[in-house]
Amino acid sequence: MIATSEREWEVVIGIEVHAQISSSSKLFSRSSTTFGSEPNQNVALFDAGIPGTLPSLNKECVNQVLRTALSLDAKINRHSRFERKHYFYPDLPKGYQISQTKYPLVGTGKLVLFMGDNQEIEVGIERISLEQDAGKLTHDKSSSESLIDLNRAGIGLMEIVSSPSLRSSDEAKAYLSKLRMILRYIGACDGDMEKGSMRADINVSVRRTGEPLGTRCEIKNVNSLKFVKQAIKYEAQRQIEVLENNGTIEQETRLFDPITGKTRTMRSKEKVHDYRYIPDPDLLELVIEDSTITRLRCTLPELPDAKRKRFIKEYEISSYDATLLTMNRETADYYEAAVKECNASGKAKLVANWITGDVAAHANTIGIPIWQLFTPKQVASIVELITEGVISGKVAKKILALLTDEHKGSDPRQLVEELRMHQIIDTKLIEEAVEQVITREPIKAAQAITKPAIIGWFVGQVLKETAGKSNPETVTKIVAKKISKHSCN
Repeated sequence: MIATSEREWEVVIGIEVHAQISSSSKLFSRSSTTFGSEPNQNVALFDAGIPGTLPSLNKECVNQVLRTALSLDAKINRHSRFERKHYFYPDLPKGYQISQTKYPLVGTGKLVLFMGDNQEIEVGIERISLEQDAGKLTHDKSSSESLIDLNRAGIGLMEIVSSPSLRSSDEAKAYLSKLRMILRYIGACDGDMEKGSMRADINVSVRRTGEPLGTRCEIKNVNSLKFVKQAIKYEAQRQIEVLENNGTIEQETRLFDPITGKTRTMRSKEKVHDYRYIPDPDLLELVIEDSTITRLRCTLPELPDAKRKRFIKEYEISSYDATLLTMNRETADYYEAAVKECNASGKAKLVANWITGDVAAHANTIGIPIWQLFTPKQVASIVELITEGVISGKVAKKILALLTDEHKGSDPRQLVEELRMHQIIDTKLIEEAVEQVITREPIKAAQAITKPAIIGWFVGQVLKETAGKSNPETVTKIVAKKISKHSCN
């Protein structure tokens, strides 16, 4: 809701996602879909719109759409058709796009979002259509002309259309994040928005609370979750200002400028009749058998929501940790592998803490995934060393740093032996270190009697004195005892 001097405005958002389907070849030709090839290298005669060429449907693309439908609890239409959507643009050589409108492959489904305060939001999916992508125009290579690259032309796309059930930029971001996560889990799309593998057309309208839906404007081809939030916030505020000044919202297609943070007019919004849809005469009706659906259902992995619930129940970790660990399939598999590597039971929570904490921090600093930085066995070994009392948490952090540098690939247990990093268990040595620190800081020691928080400072100094090899709990007890004794003296 956006408050004004009168009544609150409600923002209504629907999103059309165009996701490139993971397949080695295009939707209607055998051309490669490899990203980053030289311009116009992956182009068949059909992709270039050469007269007399015919489409040949890629069944793998169909299967990926069906697997997506099953993951979104969506209705699979047993009969669907392809149509020609006519519009003339340089990146569309044939002058039409092969798409689905009246008879899409997939009908209604849903996606559940977990927002803050355990709030669940169900976002409706209206349909998923199978269509081909267009080419790409480049405007910055020449000052006088635009260049066209048809490598992308004909790549299979899923058009996933949501219902207008989103009510904020945060919900829109959460929806796109969750959808991308599911597509990556099942391998239907790599979800790389920077490369254009997943793009969002965002329909935004505003209305007074309780009133009918307002006129929507479509923000075209937004390719970043950050930009999605910025575009929605700006567009909603723009429409509110127009309406509060007695203006009228015109239905149109707009573009978002990430530099200015504003949307601007691209063109007036086309109506359905503008595209002059006709059934594609070169393609047969798609008929999906029950056996195909049964077979594809068996290929699906455990999906994020199910995996999250299982982690909470099976490993007794928090909802927050389970959410972090299941954000992508690789991390979830990595976590389970690390838990299984632990020799003793009951360490799943500690493994989760280290993976979501220091392990993730090291990986983010270096800029590579955790599974490429540390093996599950290395993480499990560190957790075992901590629980056995062989090393402290501070020493464990040092070991992680060593494993990313000169000791990459080493066994943590052997590393502790070679570098003599064992935790100090001799209380006499710890007591001596405590005495030294207290003797150096008599004023602070006196203050600690009335200000117990200062004890934490002494603990930190002792850990520093012993190179982090002392057990923090043992140090805390000895510090408290020694300070109490000094106060009596």
